[in-house]
Amino acid sequence: MRERVPSVSGKEQVILELLGKSREMYGLELVTESAGALKRGTVYVTLGRMEQKGYITARAAEDAPGQGGLPRRLYRSTPYGRELLAMLASARRRLAMRFAR
Repeated sequence: MRERVPSVSGKEQVILELLGKSREMYGLELVTESAGALKRGTVYVTLGRMEQKGYITARAAEDAPGQGGLPRRLYRSTPYGRELLAMLASARRRLAMRFAR
């Protein structure tokens, strides 16, 4: 049986890099910090897909009392997401060294 290699889109990689090792961020905060790599209209779809893949987790933020609307969600990378990002970085370095010869 063939093992499936996980796929990471460019947007997913940006999100994993922004979340770092243990940082939590809101969706719109990710958009702002991405310097144009993420768009407001697609970030939540991407975050939902990443949560389904196990790359990130989300929790409801503890907002101030009296604030209306839905609770905001904070996102954090999982150990699996961080490991996947480290593997991508390692592969990128190895390829760069190979083609630099």
